[in-house]
Amino acid sequence: MTSVDALLGAARGGSLRAAGRLLSLAEGDRRAEVTAALPPASIRVVGVTGPPGAGKSTTVAALIGAYLERGLRVAVLAVDPSSPYSGGALLGDRIRMAAYAAHPGVLIRSLAARGHLGGLAAAVPAAVRVLAALSYDLVLLETVGVGQSEIEVAAVADPAVVVLAPGAGDAVQAAKAGLLEVADLLVVNKADRDGAERTARELRAETGGPVLLLAASSGRGIADLVEAIEAHRRSDTPERRAARARAQILAAAQTALRAHPELDCLAAGVAAGRADACTAAGVLLGRQP
Repeated sequence: MTSVDALLGAARGGSLRAAGRLLSLAEGDRRAEVTAALPPASIRVVGVTGPPGAGKSTTVAALIGAYLERGLRVAVLAVDPSSPYSGGALLGDRIRMAAYAAHPGVLIRSLAARGHLGGLAAAVPAAVRVLAALSYDLVLLETVGVGQSEIEVAAVADPAVVVLAPGAGDAVQAAKAGLLEVADLLVVNKADRDGAERTARELRAETGGPVLLLAASSGRGIADLVEAIEAHRRSDTPERRAARARAQILAAAQTALRAHPELDCLAAGVAAGRADACTAAGVLLGRQP
């Protein structure tokens, strides 16, 4: 069994294989061992989410190029909460990131919630800690844009960039399905298509906030998006950081409670009327015998 310290040393020496092995351990049953070996470190995390087909991966690829031009080392965590067979970040639409796969300043990694101990709430922060220890400057965290993953990602990323597109159903309704709740920045991608301006107007009316127009495939609007991300960073406060930390703790706690060995038995008791939900919750939290 390879020691965490040996892998950490090799990864810091430039071994992508060692970095990948560390990330695998951090996502699995040796997570506690890995995180205990890591020194305190901070790293910026920018979340990119949105409905399938909105152009998230193209946007992430464009952001990689923009941040490389600024001299930053960039890591990408591409999260697929539905499939245990993501097989690497270059499959499917993530082929758009292929141009950077061999770049020495870029690491691209896929994560699938299924099969990872503790789900996204535990796997993503652990992976981010590894990347911080390896001296990456920025993590671009891409998610599929549906389900619980968005709430968990919003707790880690700042800002959370929500990418929508015209002509792929009602973008405003897609946003209402939950994405507006996690959005720090709203982006209408594929701005060269008909309906982009209308979608942007609808979103501005819905949210009362700014909406950026982007054509990620050509790079149009990327400079504006990077500046908006930087402006959001400059406006960060201790209160916002504490709120994100609080959300991370609660998301991790919820994930842990879902895996509690007594949960099914307690649920059966509540369903049969032998106990009430508040008492059962107390047992899960260790407050009741």
